Amino acid sequence: MADIAIDIGGEIFLADFEEKAAPRTVERFRTLLPYKDRIIHVRWSGEACWIPMGERDLGIGYENATSYPAPGQVIVHPGGMSETEILVAYGPCCFASKAGQLAGNHFLTIKGDLDKLAEVCRSVLWDGNKPITFQKA
Repeated sequence: MADIAIDIGGEIFLADFEEKAAPRTVERFRTLLPYKDRIIHVRWSGEACWIPMGERDLGIGYENATSYPAPGQVIVHPGGMSETEILVAYGPCCFASKAGQLAGNHFLTIKGDLDKLAEVCRSVLWDGNKPITFQKA
């Protein structure tokens, strides 16, 4: 059974927390559930969508950080060099912003339906932002 259900514009994706690799990030994200926002396509990072969180301080720092999330990996940039944000990779990705290359904490992994994830995220690119909700599965 999955830990989280992610609804992107009506399409549901099941995901598991990376508790051993990113315990502080997982613990903090759990306090935000259910988390609702809008997701938009990235500008510099490649094939990914993101949720800008502005100056929000999650108080987590870096753990299990990567600049190259694989398709289905969800990372959170804790802020500092660039704004706080959540990124959902659906294809080749090098996490970056106008400030340059970034790293984010890989804390959640979508386990299946990666072809459907790519389809939905490409729709965000061409059709615009979509609502996204993270909730307990």
